[in-house]
Amino acid sequence: MMSLTSEPDSRPLRRAVTPAGRRTESPVVELNVGGEFYTTTLGTLRKLPGSKLAEMFSSSAKACLDAEGRFFIDRCGTYFGPILEYLRSGQLPTQHIPEVYREAQFYEIKPLIKLLEDMPQIFGEQVARKQFLLQVPGYSENLELMVRLARAEAVAARCSRVLVCLVQNEKDDANCADALRSLEADKRSVVKFGPWKAALDIRDLLDCMNMDIKAQGYQVHYSHNSPLPAKVSDYFYTFSFSWW
Repeated sequence: MMSLTSEPDSRPLRRAVTPAGRRTESPVVELNVGGEFYTTTLGTLRKLPGSKLAEMFSSSAKACLDAEGRFFIDRCGTYFGPILEYLRSGQLPTQHIPEVYREAQFYEIKPLIKLLEDMPQIFGEQVARKQFLLQVPGYSENLELMVRLARAEAVAARCSRVLVCLVQNEKDDANCADALRSLEADKRSVVKFGPWKAALDIRDLLDCMNMDIKAQGYQVHYSHNSPLPAKVSDYFYTFSFSWW
């Protein structure tokens, strides 16, 4: 029985027949990028040797075609246009910079990646903020632990609360030692950040934590209330996760 559906197939790059009968690669290429259609040339796609995009359209590459014979790339097509425009004319995007940056990384368009990293939208996130967080040991692992603890306490509860301890240096660490032991004895979970060597602002770190948890889709906010004695309460913050 003949199938009414068709899936992309893999074939060598299409070749055209010249008047002399010689087979040659067609210079014009029709693309289907995640459902968005583009027309360009092989020269444009191969403009940067060594990039993943150039490799995808090398003469030895196997092409994935859609039902209409267009070359198919299984990526979001919305932000492929700015990539193509940069390859054609060197024009930089003015909108959706983070999304275009992500696609440039996927296609390994290194000159464009470097130019985008100089833009404020990427510089702030990828350079300044990233370098800031690299100075906090175990930052990503601690965020994951916070989320796991919050989810574990979410059974039949509208809100989960996770206690966090922030210690900037060895002195702060020593000051909190007794409080942490007391919480452990009471079977209270605490996620401890620090100590670290750099001069980081606690408020900036808290804002980064809040931002990164929200980026995962959680409704969260933090407060400075603590069930601990005043002499150590400054080191403790409560992150509240709202579920409904």
